Amino acid sequence: MKLAHRVESLPPYLFTEISKKIAAKRAAGEDVITFAIGDPDLPTPKHILDKLHAAADDPANHRYPESEGLPALRQSIADWYDRRFEVKFDPLTETLPLIGSKEGIAHMALCFIDPGDVALAPDPGYPVYEIGTMFAGGTTYSLKCTRESGWKPDFDAIPADVAAKAKMLWLNYPNNPTGAVADLDFFERAVAFAKKNDIAICHDNPYCDVAYDGYKPVSIFQVPGARDVAVEFNSWSKIYNMTGWRIGMVVGNSTMIDALMRVKSNIDSGIPQAIQEMAMAAVYGPQDVVDEHNAIYQRRRDRIVEGLRSIGLTVDIPRASLYVWAKLPDGVASADFAARLIEDTAVVVTPGRGYGVNGEGYIRLSVTTPDDKVDEGMKRIAAWKGI
Repeated sequence: MKLAHRVESLPPYLFTEISKKIAAKRAAGEDVITFAIGDPDLPTPKHILDKLHAAADDPANHRYPESEGLPALRQSIADWYDRRFEVKFDPLTETLPLIGSKEGIAHMALCFIDPGDVALAPDPGYPVYEIGTMFAGGTTYSLKCTRESGWKPDFDAIPADVAAKAKMLWLNYPNNPTGAVADLDFFERAVAFAKKNDIAICHDNPYCDVAYDGYKPVSIFQVPGARDVAVEFNSWSKIYNMTGWRIGMVVGNSTMIDALMRVKSNIDSGIPQAIQEMAMAAVYGPQDVVDEHNAIYQRRRDRIVEGLRSIGLTVDIPRASLYVWAKLPDGVASADFAARLIEDTAVVVTPGRGYGVNGEGYIRLSVTTPDDKVDEGMKRIAAWKGI
């Protein structure tokens, strides 16, 4: 038996390896505190769960859903974007529900990338951008992002021959893993670059409502002309603490939306309708839960920043996202640091190298760890002698 080359060359997903280490420690009876995965620990709000419970009893929701989602759900996506960003979308042609935004991100390359084609992706960046391109037979040209550049790519630095071959450009602000944010001037430059080079922009924006200190992240569609070249992925997961229900969305250019819909209709059978109904309850229900969650995350963010700085790490306070991105001392490898930390203290962080070459020398911590565990984890780190 010989596996396909795409599988043989596939690196293990970053969090699969981390989960194995956590399981081994816990099996040995240790109290593991993990800051690794950005999975909200706060429960899905009750009014959203109430809708799910009621919808589950409706026999109409026991059958196959449609890949394109309920018309009412697509309308709710359009309504949410209008309310949040004052941007209007046609719910039938410019919105599409997803089985979590990760699914749509992974499949998007199938819409644009043929063997030998190029996708542009930030480094450091979410690994699925590159993996989706690889599955489609393409290659990824990594866009160098550094602390000095605000973790944003320089479009002028992309070689002309690379830009000519590129079919897609991935962007993600607020950013995972760095927590960096971008303003409309940056997105204006991105749209101009994409139009000049006939490139499709895919902006990943699931942290747009996870923000602190009064900051309000933007959408690429607040830039004139973005609809000509872009789609934007988003999710109920981070906004309403619904990661386990697997429901996301993509909005934007109708040709790009239709292409993804055609791919999806041949691969999946859509989102369970009861979950679609709970998503609509999230959109149209009380929104004060978002601010309540963010207040908790902000408090944790501040405690983590304080703890990391106390051992000499360089940390820029993030204005958005679920992450704190910390610079290690020069010469300290991120994987070595993370391995020694979990071995010595049973505290788990994510090594920056897992997000690309330019993530080396950094670690990422999530604020989705309960308050008491945050305090205990920071105490262990402060007392650690391994750095």
